[in-house]
Amino acid sequence: MVLDEAMADPTRRQILRGGLGLGALSFLGLAGYAGGTADALPANALNFSAVPLNQTFDGVTVPSGYKVQILYKLGDPINATTPAYLNNGTETSASFDYRAGDHHDGMYYFGVGSNNKWDESISAKGLLCINHEAITPLFLHANGPTPASGTRTVADEVQKEFRLHGVSVIEVDKNADGTFTVNTGSSFNRRITTLTDMDISGPLKSKDVMKTKYSPTGVKTRGTVNNCASGYTPWGTYLTCEENYAGYFKRSNVTGRSANEKASEQRNGVTSTSGRERWSSIGSDDEYARWDITITGATAVDDYRNAANTYGFNVEIDPFAPSSTPKKRTAMGRFAHEGAWVAPVTVGKPVVFYMGCDSRMEYIYKFVSAAVWDAADINGGLAAGDKYLDAGKLYAAKFNSNFTGEWLELTSGLTGTQGLPVHISGTETYTFSDISVDPYLNTRIAADFKGATPMDRPEWGAVNPANGEVYMTLTNNITSTAIQNRSVLKTDPANPRSYKDSSESARSGNVNGHIIRWRENSSNPAATTFDWDIYVFGAETDDLNDANVNLSGLTADNFLSSPDGLWFSEKTGIMYIQTDDSAFTNESSGNGSTCMLLAAIPGQVGDGSSVTVTNSFGADKQTVTTRVGKVGQLKRLLTGPIECEITGITEAHDGKALFINIQHPGEDTSLANLSTPTSSWPYSNTGNGNPVSASTAKSGRPRSATIVLTREDGGVIGTDFTLS
Repeated sequence: MVLDEAMADPTRRQILRGGLGLGALSFLGLAGYAGGTADALPANALNFSAVPLNQTFDGVTVPSGYKVQILYKLGDPINATTPAYLNNGTETSASFDYRAGDHHDGMYYFGVGSNNKWDESISAKGLLCINHEAITPLFLHANGPTPASGTRTVADEVQKEFRLHGVSVIEVDKNADGTFTVNTGSSFNRRITTLTDMDISGPLKSKDVMKTKYSPTGVKTRGTVNNCASGYTPWGTYLTCEENYAGYFKRSNVTGRSANEKASEQRNGVTSTSGRERWSSIGSDDEYARWDITITGATAVDDYRNAANTYGFNVEIDPFAPSSTPKKRTAMGRFAHEGAWVAPVTVGKPVVFYMGCDSRMEYIYKFVSAAVWDAADINGGLAAGDKYLDAGKLYAAKFNSNFTGEWLELTSGLTGTQGLPVHISGTETYTFSDISVDPYLNTRIAADFKGATPMDRPEWGAVNPANGEVYMTLTNNITSTAIQNRSVLKTDPANPRSYKDSSESARSGNVNGHIIRWRENSSNPAATTFDWDIYVFGAETDDLNDANVNLSGLTADNFLSSPDGLWFSEKTGIMYIQTDDSAFTNESSGNGSTCMLLAAIPGQVGDGSSVTVTNSFGADKQTVTTRVGKVGQLKRLLTGPIECEITGITEAHDGKALFINIQHPGEDTSLANLSTPTSSWPYSNTGNGNPVSASTAKSGRPRSATIVLTREDGGVIGTDFTLS
C-alpha cells in the first residue's frame, strides 16, 4: 500500500490514507466514520448469492456467475525443460528445483510494468510469489516415506522434501479470455527452498547465537521452512514468514546447554526428539545433520547447536532480482511468524508492520521502522529492505478490559529474569543480559516479561484500506478436557469465550475462534495506544440458538469456524475471510462443511455494543464483558474440496481476479488407501474444468494448488462498486 504524491490515481491515494469521500464510506458501512450511520449498507453491496455449506462435494463451489481456473499445482514445472508431473511419487528430487512445491499458502501478486519493475497499476502480467508451507509425505513418494516411522533410509526422498518446502516465484500472464497462464519461459521464475543460501540481516547478524558449522561468523544460514502467511513491502519485495519451524529440528538431550538456552528452546518449542520429518536421521552429511541441534562438537562452529536460532524470522525476497540472496530480517523478531502486514505508508513517517504468532496463548506484534518512508525507495529491492527492516522498535499488544490497548515496547527495559508461562511445560527461567540479542532471538520471552495479552492463536492480519483499522484472526484455542489453555477461568475481554463443542465432546475452549480489530490512536500506525473490539465470532450450525457462542448472530449464509486467512481488496474494500477447521469439516452431526472463503463489508471499531458472555465448564463459571461489532454484510463465496484448507489469497490490481490456495486436499488418506484417497481433487469429476485424462490420472492423488476466481462477465469480484 504505497502513498506517493506522484501516483496517477488520486482516489487510490485517498483510500490508502483513510480519506474516502462520504459516498464510498456509506457503501462500505463506514459512514459513521465521517459522521453518518455505521450500518448504512446498500442491499446489493455484495452482488452474489451465498453458496451453501458443503461436506461431501469434492470440488470448489462458487456462486452463479463465477468460475474457477486451476493455475499452479504441486509438481507443475516452472521452466520449459522440466517434464510434466506424473503424480505417482517417481519424480527425482533434482527436478523439484524447477517444480511447484507442496501446501500452497500465503502469496502476493506483483504487477510487472514495461520496464520489468513493480507497477501496481498492472494486472495482465505479474509475478506471483507463493509460500509452500509443508508437505503431505504420503502423496510425494511411491509408497509414502521410507520407512513410515523411525530412521529414514532413502536420501532422495528427503532431498525431494527439502525442495518441496519454501517459495515459488512465477510469472503469470492474463489471456484474452480472462484466464491466466504460468509463463514457463520467464527469467523471473525461481524456487527458494530449505537448501537456498540466506543472509542473516539486522541486529542478530554475526552474534554468537547465530554461529554454526555452516556459517562460523554467523552471517548466513541455509534455507527457509514452514512458510505460512506472507507480506509485501511498499518498495516492492516479498516477505515470507517462518511459522512452525521449531518442530523440524531434533534435540536428543540438553547436555551442555546453559539455563538461558534451555529456557529459549522450551519457550520456542524446539524440543522434538526426532524432528517433524526425521530429516537428520538420513546421515551425517551437513544437509541432514543441520536438523539436529544436539551439542556434539567442542564449540558452536563445530556443530549445529544454533541452527534453530537461524529460523523463525520474516525472510525478504526480491522477486524482480532472481539472482539475489534472500535476507532473514531479525529486527522483526523471532517467533511462529504467521505473516507481516504493512500499514498504509506516508512520506516522512515510519513504516509499520503487524504480525501474529500462530500458537495458542501467544501474542500480536508490531514493528515500527527507525527510518521514515521515502517514496523514492519504490523498487529499491533488498537495499531498501536494509534501510527499513534492519532497525526499529518491536512491540507486543496488551488489550485492556476498557477496550483500549497498549503497544508494549520489547526493545528496551528488559532486566532480571522471566519464567516460562503456565501453558509451557518446564521450570526454566531466562535471565536478560543483552538487549542487542534478547528481544530479537527470544521475542516471546520478552513479551511474557512485558505483560502482553495471550491470544487465541493469532494468525492472519489485514489492514482496512478505507480507514487503516487492523484486523487479526484468532483462529481458535481448542484443548482437551484434561489440559485447557483457554479455560473458563482464563477468559478475558479480548478472548472471552470458553465452551464445550456441542457436537464434538473432545473439543473445548474457544472452539470456533473470532476476529479482533483495532484502531490506532489518531489513526497513526506508529502510535503506542489503540481502541479495539471484536468484529465477528465464529460459530457452527448447531450453535444457532446459543447466545454465549453465536454472539454475532451468524446464519446459514455465513456460518464459519476457525477464521484463518484475511485479505482486504484495495479495489473494492471487501474483506475476505478464509477458514481452517478440520473438526467442522468432519462434524458427525452432518452439519459441518469443508473449509471456505467468505466476503465481508465490515464497519468500524466501536460500531456495535457491549455483551456479557457466561462461560461454564464443569465447576468453573465466569462472566466476561466484551464489545461485539456489527457484522454488516457477510456471505460465503466459496467452499473447497474434501479435507482441504482454504489459505493464501491475493488479487490482480484491477480486482477482477482473486488468487486462492487450496492446501492439502485429502490429507486424512491412509497408506492402505493410497490408491483411493479421500479426495482426488483436482482430478475428481468435480475438478472444476480439470477432468481426469489418460495422461494425468496416474494415481488420482490429490494436489495442493493455486486457483483463480473470476466473474464470467469479466467484472470486479464481489461487487459492482469499486473504490477507484
